[in-house]
Amino acid sequence: MTPPPSGRQPVSSTAAAVGAKIRLRRQQRGMSAAEMARRAGLSKATLSQLEAGNGNPTIDTLDAIAIALRIPIADLLARDADTGPVFRPGTDIEPGEVSRELLRRISSGNSLEIWRLRIPPETELTGVPHATGTIEHLLIATGHVTAGPVATPHDLGPGDMLAFAGDAPHFYRTGAEEVDITVVFASPIST
Repeated sequence: MTPPPSGRQPVSSTAAAVGAKIRLRRQQRGMSAAEMARRAGLSKATLSQLEAGNGNPTIDTLDAIAIALRIPIADLLARDADTGPVFRPGTDIEPGEVSRELLRRISSGNSLEIWRLRIPPETELTGVPHATGTIEHLLIATGHVTAGPVATPHDLGPGDMLAFAGDAPHFYRTGAEEVDITVVFASPIST
């Protein structure tokens, strides 16, 4: 492995990812680097180094940047890489029990739409591909459906959740019963 040029540290994948997030969110807000640095209480050179992935920011620095961007600090640290469909089976609870379950975290920088989709029995519906980068989330309220990417569909029932790339071919197919689905579209906000 070739050492980095003298005086420079190798760029870590984490530092590069955080830097890219800072730059993306700043640009999405139409904010110049100078304005962003001023709001976060940083020098423009420090911000430039962070955005380039050449830095090791403290939590306080990341917090100041997140506040300046008006986003949760976790949005700067979360990895957005979509590894493919995410399936969460429904869970049972005891009668009278209250249950709270995180099914999926959607970072800022997305436009969200929530839809209710009701499909009659014995129906196949071809999903229209959405904008590039859109992730479609299905939460089954009632009924059973086979749905998702054409190449890797899932059989879903009440309480199941499936998230998949909505910009690729996908479909929904019901059996002998009607299905009621809450659909959340998370589409990247274009700059």
